[in-house]
Amino acid sequence: MLPSGAWGKRKLRGRRPGWVRSDVWATMWARQEGLHHPHVVIRCPSSSSSSVSCSGDSEEEDMGLLEVSVTDIKPLAPELGPMPDGLSPQQVVRRHILGSIVQSEGSYVESLKRILQDYRNPLMEMEPKVLSVRKCQVVFFRVREILHCHSMFQIALSSRVAEWDSTEKIGDLFVASFSKSMVLDVYSDYVNNFTNAMSIIKKACLTKPAFLEFLKRRQVSSPDRVTLYGLMVKPIQRFPQFILLLQDMLKNTPRGHPDRISLQLALTELETLAEKLNEQKRLADQVAEIQQLTKSVSDRSSLNKLLTSGQRQLLLCETLTETVYGDRGQLIKSKERRVFLLNDMLVCANINFKGQLEISSLVPLGPKYVVKWNTALPQVQVVEVGQEGGAYEKDNVLIQHAGAKKASASVQAQNKVYFGPPRLFQELQDLQKDLAVVEQITLLVSTLHGTYQNLNMTVAQDWCLALQRLMRVKEEEIHSANKCRLRLLLPGKPDKSGRPISFMVVFITPNPLSKISWVNRLHLAKIGLREENQPGWLCPDEDKKNKAPFWCPILACCVPAFSSRALSLQLGALVHSPVNCPLLGFSAVSTSLPQGYLWVGGGQEGSGGQVEIFSLNRPSPRTVKSFPLAAPVLCMEYIPEPEEEEEGGDESRTAADPLAAVRPTICLGLQDGSILVYGSVDTGTQCLAACRSPGPQPVLCLRHSPSHLLAGLQDGTLAAYPRTSGGVPWDLECPPVCLTVGPGPVRTLLSLEDAVWASCGSWVTVLDATTLQTQQSFEAHQDEAVSVTHMVKAGSGVWMAFSSGSSIRLFHTETLEHLQEINIATRTTFLLPGQKHLCVTSLLICQGLLWVGTDQGIIVLLPVPRLEGIPKITGKGMVSLNGHCGPVAFLTVATSVLAPDILQSEQEEAEEDKQDGQTAEPVPVPKSHVGRELPRKKGTLLQYRLRSTAHLPGPLLSVREPAPAEGSALEHSEEDGSIYEMADDPDVWVRSRPCARDANRKEICSMAIVSGGQGYRNFSSAPSGSGRPAPCGETDSTLLIWQVPLTL
Repeated sequence: MLPSGAWGKRKLRGRRPGWVRSDVWATMWARQEGLHHPHVVIRCPSSSSSSVSCSGDSEEEDMGLLEVSVTDIKPLAPELGPMPDGLSPQQVVRRHILGSIVQSEGSYVESLKRILQDYRNPLMEMEPKVLSVRKCQVVFFRVREILHCHSMFQIALSSRVAEWDSTEKIGDLFVASFSKSMVLDVYSDYVNNFTNAMSIIKKACLTKPAFLEFLKRRQVSSPDRVTLYGLMVKPIQRFPQFILLLQDMLKNTPRGHPDRISLQLALTELETLAEKLNEQKRLADQVAEIQQLTKSVSDRSSLNKLLTSGQRQLLLCETLTETVYGDRGQLIKSKERRVFLLNDMLVCANINFKGQLEISSLVPLGPKYVVKWNTALPQVQVVEVGQEGGAYEKDNVLIQHAGAKKASASVQAQNKVYFGPPRLFQELQDLQKDLAVVEQITLLVSTLHGTYQNLNMTVAQDWCLALQRLMRVKEEEIHSANKCRLRLLLPGKPDKSGRPISFMVVFITPNPLSKISWVNRLHLAKIGLREENQPGWLCPDEDKKNKAPFWCPILACCVPAFSSRALSLQLGALVHSPVNCPLLGFSAVSTSLPQGYLWVGGGQEGSGGQVEIFSLNRPSPRTVKSFPLAAPVLCMEYIPEPEEEEEGGDESRTAADPLAAVRPTICLGLQDGSILVYGSVDTGTQCLAACRSPGPQPVLCLRHSPSHLLAGLQDGTLAAYPRTSGGVPWDLECPPVCLTVGPGPVRTLLSLEDAVWASCGSWVTVLDATTLQTQQSFEAHQDEAVSVTHMVKAGSGVWMAFSSGSSIRLFHTETLEHLQEINIATRTTFLLPGQKHLCVTSLLICQGLLWVGTDQGIIVLLPVPRLEGIPKITGKGMVSLNGHCGPVAFLTVATSVLAPDILQSEQEEAEEDKQDGQTAEPVPVPKSHVGRELPRKKGTLLQYRLRSTAHLPGPLLSVREPAPAEGSALEHSEEDGSIYEMADDPDVWVRSRPCARDANRKEICSMAIVSGGQGYRNFSSAPSGSGRPAPCGETDSTLLIWQVPLTL
């Protein structure tokens, strides 16, 4: 590092060749960007590093990029002219969106100028200095370069606005302005430096009153009272704002418009840029949090060594409230704690705010931490209310509460300690015992020979129903207590006798969503510590970093695909049937696989087929049903319930004819040409309908559209079965509509919004989804011997794989243009050195990732945009170290949306109950039992009639709620009620219609990815003799299941 004097000389010497004033060069560069403004100062690229620190050189010395200085340029503000006559509604909307873009960009540029003019420049010129020059350079690092980029963009925007009514094009301007690496470099530097800049500002506010007074004066004198922090956070928010505006513009741009593809490309560029910046911001925040935590630990402690080793990833960090309850359930004390979930440990720290709290309005006030405890992740257990009794008594473990006084001898003898919500569980058990007694009384009443007005079966049944209602109320209280209470069982030091002691820590989360996130991340972090996930993925990046990101899928389990291994059955297809289980506990929802069933089909060549059904409502799948078929299964298709267009009409139709309601179904295509339709919810596997394809020909693929069930056949025919309004959604009895796609087999089908793509050989035919008329055909591969085998849609593109070769290709959904080609073999060479021939055998798009399965058993993940743009691949992605011994037969996503009422807070429940009481009499059908574990077995539906008992002495004991007004007696009425005696086994299904009021609530999406192939193989360099034994043989059909964090 050079001293200040040497730095000044170096700066002067370097300026001569570094700065070039050239009107010609400036004009050429500007014209390439669509600009026509001369007199621009150009700076040649420099090889200097772009890193900045408090002891570093000038930011001008460290730029290393092409800088265009436009500080003195004052372009006219872009303005739209008067609106012409005869514009379509979409054109009017597009003009308004353009006006929003212009206004938003103008406001953003003014904010950047304010940062420089109102803060940076005065601080640099102020005497005496309240902030050193070097610290000013760190705080305002890259702000000037960001202003340069957007000033140039604003100039180009002005020209586009001026000619808008004649061209109506804006997308290509975004592509040209924000696709350059210069923009990413400048914004990356700013984002990575943001946390450091805020730290300097905070420290200066605490130590220099003059600086604090300066910030206050600037805020008070500003017209909008926005703080320096409020101004400096705007660059981080800029690209998400652009994305929203371009999404609106794209929605109002019709197909065939000259701006449509440019907008899609612009959306892709901005989304990719925003994703990279978000990831860098997350990593910078993670480093800052770990550094702040490390400062609170002694340098000699083992925890300090662990935190500074560089091997720790911060998965989740949040401020939670720790609560301590007495033995009677009373709240003793509560205090906020900062809880850190690392990839292999859990750390809890006290929060200590020091300094002047008045600066918190000017800059975020970061706390200091004092570590309270830390423990290894495998020893942390989540315990729900009612689970601690019995689950740990048998292990002779004494449970104590952190922060509470030592339990009494009597409590220790019982080995039970009740904390808050467990008291509710004890009351529920008392109600269960009372119900058993009343049921015995009911049996005795039924033996009476005489007839009595107040002692008969009607009254006795009313007692039972009333107790069941009280039990449901208590279960709701327990459910609410669990929604925001995170109860962790942690290991403590053994007592004098050597008996292990565990202590319970109870945290209150800010909302139910936070509780679910903590339980889910704790569960996945434990799975991530297994040997097969250390590491589970490799990232072949340019900088040789091999650490997979924290969000990468985690291999949860490896199971045989068929229960009967003696038959050597080959995998054919797999689908997921999502069915919400109302019996899962609150934490079980967060830790189990996506709710529902997996249907796995296959068979033996020249022999019969088989279907295996797995239940996923556990951390690992479990076989619940298996049945044989006459021929091997080649394909499957899950068909959900059709969306209700008119809710009232649908309800009336369902009420008139209950059998007419269309349930979700699963269609199977067999090698002998059979098409079978099964109900997806009922595991009784009753075949609802069956037919034979024309010929009959083997059914290679099945897809459904809103109006047809489509079957691709071996002889090149596409058979279309129309939708019906009966219980079976497809008319399989009448002959189907047959279309000849080509001379070869129809290998794959893809259903889009208004079109169906069918592949035959190397050609793809596009059909109208309603009329099935051929719109156009195009050649996807130049080799006629190559066939299109897989097609998946993402955004405005379709990725295709072929029968030979290691390349996949991207085609536009509207223009059918070939946009990109990726060679998968280049991603797998370091796993299989010398392997030249590779073939893609399966494709899947899921959560912004393109999953690619190969014939070598390797699975590759490539990042793709999630929005409506063009899904071009920009990164190298990841390669899984867990795969199959043979080809990856299929890749399928299992997704289930959890019921919205699981996110309902106690306040919302109270408000809804109040609304229900005001609007209508409550119906005794429970809304949803998602998230509850109820104690009894069998799912029984009781039909009952309520009688008035208001004239009897004593308090009213009835299944109904007490009447709101005194003296109002219950009327004689008949109601249908669903009283469930639930099973502990979550595979006992009870279906209920979701409430209409829950439709607009937030949802939680649980997701897993399933791959099928021969055997299991780990591609890491570990010796073959080490590691966990594979649950399947190398030739057995095997399922690998990856979990990803819940989408909240």
